[in-house]
Amino acid sequence: MFERRPRRLRAFTPSMPPRRSVPDRAADEHAAAPPQAGTPGREGSVIAAALYEDGRRVSTPDSLAETYRQLRKRPGGMAWIGLYRPDPEELHSLAAEFDLHPLAIEDALEAHQRPKLERYGDTLFVVLRAARYMDAAEEVDFGELHMFVGPDFVITVRHGAAPDLAAVRRRMEDSPDLLGRGPEAVLYAILDAVVDGYAPVVAGLENDIDEIETEVFGNAPGVSRRIYELSREVVEFQRATRPLAGIVGGLSAGFEKYNIDEELRRYLRDVADHATHVTERVEGFKQALQDILTVNTTLVTQQQNEEMKALAQAGHAQNEEIKKISSWAAILFAPTLVGTIYGMNFDHMPELGWVFGYPFALLLMGVVCASLYVVFKRRDWL
Repeated sequence: MFERRPRRLRAFTPSMPPRRSVPDRAADEHAAAPPQAGTPGREGSVIAAALYEDGRRVSTPDSLAETYRQLRKRPGGMAWIGLYRPDPEELHSLAAEFDLHPLAIEDALEAHQRPKLERYGDTLFVVLRAARYMDAAEEVDFGELHMFVGPDFVITVRHGAAPDLAAVRRRMEDSPDLLGRGPEAVLYAILDAVVDGYAPVVAGLENDIDEIETEVFGNAPGVSRRIYELSREVVEFQRATRPLAGIVGGLSAGFEKYNIDEELRRYLRDVADHATHVTERVEGFKQALQDILTVNTTLVTQQQNEEMKALAQAGHAQNEEIKKISSWAAILFAPTLVGTIYGMNFDHMPELGWVFGYPFALLLMGVVCASLYVVFKRRDWL
């Protein structure tokens, strides 16, 4: 194994250039889409491996072994290796060459790690959660990025489509003075790209929340489900952004010890400001969704109460109609009963030969009907 070299920081005055689009270069590393299997001249998960001296690309090796060999020949060089979901053999090869800690290798293989910053000797291990907003699906897609940063190397291990590190590589290669500051400059540039990538996500989530507010007061169907889904995305986004303060703080704590120059310190402070702004916005989204959920629950409860009230009123109206029908049925039942008895035409039956039998029967039916009518009327059945 070759001898490790101490970090070298080169003085310069220009800061990072503005972001701009430039033509793609060969071996550009982290395209948005995963690499195609079996790409000629590349190992399975190695998207790009490049060597730099004084901030300029001097070689583009076709394999990890060739990268190791050429880096040993360039004592002042820096290797920047990009991988996408690497195999264990590839990571173990890198661990053996650059003396990477087994725990960090295990984390990089398993993925699904929380954002964090750990130092193993003279190597930094950084985990970041990148995010991108999918306009068509109106949802957030999260990626995971692991970085090993040593005295003369930067290794990025990407799990997921985000972030797009090809733009970071192009931007750094367009600023050799900045890239010449070594692996720390690459680390800060990648951290800045990940944090800047949160801006479209924040805008997309804000737009979704505005739409949900409109749907809540418009009684749109399925709005409760959308609130819960968006709340889950905001919580996941919060898990990705909240640890950034600790990561940046950990890097800042090593400024003096590791002799980080002032320009990179200013750059990191700018990243910290953006990260704090994003974290605050996400906290606001979480509170806004809680308020919207409360309002939606109240509106749903009110709607259910109104529906129950309408059902109760309908039931009451039905009961009133049943009372009326039952009352008239009882009133009509009395003459029907008397008429039925006296219509049986038996030979021996009381009052059949009575002169006043017929008027009496009519009078009896009238009295019974009138009595029932009065009773039901007093009870408000009629």
